[in-house]
Amino acid sequence: QVQLVESGGGLVQAGGSLRLSCAASGRTLSRYNMGWFRQAPGKEREFVAAIRWSGGSRYYGDSVKGRFTISRDNAKNTVYLQMNSLQLEDTAVYYCAADSNARSWPVTDFGSWGQGTQVTVSS
Repeated sequence: QVQLVESGGGLVQAGGSLRLSCAASGRTLSRYNMGWFRQAPGKEREFVAAIRWSGGSRYYGDSVKGRFTISRDNAKNTVYLQMNSLQLEDTAVYYCAADSNARSWPVTDFGSWGQGTQVTVSS
């Protein structure tokens, strides 16, 4: 099973940017569809973005469209989430997730999850 470790979270002012990384070990990510989710205190987990194993297709949650970009570098076994124009409402723990079923697109079931990284946006 693939192990995922997120990094890059932190404290940023509203309007600023952060780039999250998700590094994988145990398996190569090149055949995994990948996603990012987030969960704010007291709220349900929310889908943020997903990218196909090839990088050739991606989709986003409505709340982040036009501000966030998901990308991947299969040679580095890493997936990224570039977050621009951050808003207070983007404050959450961000989780990376992987789906080993490369043919399942859009992804319906992410089987592997990281531990999360905290993103806090201040005013």
